[in-house]
Amino acid sequence: MSANPLLEPHRLPPFEEIRAEHVVPAIEELLAENRRATEALVEQARQASPSWESLAAPLESLNDRLSRAWSPVSHLNGTMNSPELREAYQACLARLSEYSTWLGQHEGLFAAWQALKEGPAWAELDAAQRRSVDNTLRDFRLAGVDLPAEKKRRYGEIRARLSELSNTFSNQLLDATQAWHLDLADATRLAGLPESALATLQANAEAKGQEGYRITLDFPSFFPVVTYADDRELRREAYTAFVTRASDQGPQAGRYDNAPIMEEILALRRELAELLGFASYADYSLETKMAESPRQVLDFLEDLAGRAVPQAREEFAELAAYARDALGLDDLEPWDVGYASEKLREARHAISQEQLRPYFPAPRVVDGLFKVVERLYGVGFEEDAKAPHYHPDVRYFRILEDGRPIAGFYLDLYAREGKRGGAWMDECRVRRLEGEALQLPVAYLTCNFTRPVGDRPALLTHDEVTTLFHEFGHGLHHMLTRQTIADISGINGVAWDAVELPSQFMENFCWEREGLDLIAGHVDTGEPLPGELLEKLQAARNFQSAMGMVRQLEFSLFDLRLHHELAAPSAAEIQALLDAVRDAVSVVPRSAFNRFQNGFGHIFAGGYAAGYYSYKWAEVLSADAWSAFEEAGVFDPETGRRFRREILEAGGARDAAELFRAFRGREPSVEPLLRHSGIRAA
Repeated sequence: MSANPLLEPHRLPPFEEIRAEHVVPAIEELLAENRRATEALVEQARQASPSWESLAAPLESLNDRLSRAWSPVSHLNGTMNSPELREAYQACLARLSEYSTWLGQHEGLFAAWQALKEGPAWAELDAAQRRSVDNTLRDFRLAGVDLPAEKKRRYGEIRARLSELSNTFSNQLLDATQAWHLDLADATRLAGLPESALATLQANAEAKGQEGYRITLDFPSFFPVVTYADDRELRREAYTAFVTRASDQGPQAGRYDNAPIMEEILALRRELAELLGFASYADYSLETKMAESPRQVLDFLEDLAGRAVPQAREEFAELAAYARDALGLDDLEPWDVGYASEKLREARHAISQEQLRPYFPAPRVVDGLFKVVERLYGVGFEEDAKAPHYHPDVRYFRILEDGRPIAGFYLDLYAREGKRGGAWMDECRVRRLEGEALQLPVAYLTCNFTRPVGDRPALLTHDEVTTLFHEFGHGLHHMLTRQTIADISGINGVAWDAVELPSQFMENFCWEREGLDLIAGHVDTGEPLPGELLEKLQAARNFQSAMGMVRQLEFSLFDLRLHHELAAPSAAEIQALLDAVRDAVSVVPRSAFNRFQNGFGHIFAGGYAAGYYSYKWAEVLSADAWSAFEEAGVFDPETGRRFRREILEAGGARDAAELFRAFRGREPSVEPLLRHSGIRAA
């Protein structure tokens, strides 16, 4: 085999050269090298009192080299999934998990870090280095370094199996999403769908060599059908296929069922937590978060529910009355809610997402996003068309300050086959010092928007625009960091329930005239968003906002209670808990076949287990942070500089609550969130 590109030093991943057959040999070689080098460092620390330079810095270099090899593999697995890559990725998960457990339970390595904290070198460390050492010692304990040998072995087995199960959950959800489609010879049943949606469905069919229209379960295809299709039976069919993905129900019943995966994941998480001395996985999860206990989180969520549920019930009663009187829908079914809501929004506010699309051509939105960031933080952007790419849709940009690059990012906007759904930011390179050389941070920014059709640019909905700004907020947190130690650089070391603060903060610019003047421009004329449309957009901002809030509270309460109250639940017990949560906070009708939990990738295949509440927790912080800009001016330079300095640049170098107080000058208040969400004070 020729030289392995994953083992070569590269500024950016050499995507064009990476093949599935490179993955396992590269990871095996790096893990073996890392083990040997770690043992040598431990032996050295036994001989002489360790320093930052003799212990922490070389270990960080080892971790970074492994990360730079694995990062593009993991990213390609999520964005360019193929059977060969999937197999190679899966083959490495157990190896990586075993290595991580070996590191975390290495008593000699733990002793070396302890010696650094207790030895003469401690006095020479700066605050960021001390924070990193303290985090590392905490993580050793959370990895079971103090456990007896038999329990250590079991911890390693659980970790490896959980890694495998999460990947299986994700794969089965992707397969279930791609396994269903509905072909229509003509547009008769698609009455009500806007032109943009019809063009997408037509392009879906063409891509498969079919005539007519193809509905798939990818969000840009599925969502317009359940929102706009006048054909109620068509809405029911698409809705049923979507909410039964990877389950024992619906058109693919039993084929990719994630229920056994969920059962095993939850049982193993509880066992892992108890091994480490925690009462539940929720208690274990909160060790690294701002929230102090499951009870505190439940109180927070139940307090918001107490404020939002009565208003949500009123909103749903209005919707049901409208559906009955204006649409002839006497019984509102789950597949009617989105359709009726959109009709009511148009009737009440004379605005729809489709009306706004022409004002948000993707190139204009991206350019506007850059202008917003330039005005806020004084940085610039330039595209590098020669950077290595993994798909023709993908673009690479550099962020410049005073003409010099300080970061970079890949922008991958559109849905396609082989790409998992949703939107996310991930780390390609982390900002860190390697000797005297500074490695610049690089991010992956991934969305699943409707693709351009023909020679016209993609036209985004306003919801898609806010999604882009949200993910870019995560990206800025990663890219504008000033930290040079990897594990507190960017979002690393940031409490998980504070990590959504910069992302949710960025969404606000999509609602203000000052931001929209930079973001929006008509696809044909370039004219800005008319004042009349802006007023309607802002008036409609809190349309059904209480219904939206209780939906998020439903997910958060289900997740936390699932990981706190149930030890090894069966699929039926998982369903019963979700039903109980819905009885308490949900206001919309539900169908017996709905298996939402089987597709809840955030908690079963992502990082949000016993942490989904973080979205609401951080929204309190982001709404309060935004209120500082409301007071000073949307683009007030001093407030922008302070937000960059205290929040974005600080990364995980200090406690999240301390950083917020440094920016806002006080403790966070829930009042701005309630005001921005249109939730009346209880």
